[in-house]
Amino acid sequence: MITNYVVTGMTCGHCVNHVTEEVSALEGVTAVKVDQAGPMEVTSEVPIDFEKITEAVSEAGDYTVALA
Repeated sequence: MITNYVVTGMTCGHCVNHVTEEVSALEGVTAVKVDQAGPMEVTSEVPIDFEKITEAVSEAGDYTVALA
């Protein structure tokens, strides 16, 4: 299952790495592709609750996320 999001607030590759790391750690997530411009594609075995995605992105830094 692939779900697309938009992450705002990222300014560098370091930001992208943090978001990728936090979202990848969620149970059921098998792949994460993040672009500094905002798009984030999450591949998972099962649907991931949006609140968990939001928490992971917030844990990575001062970023916000929305469904694309």
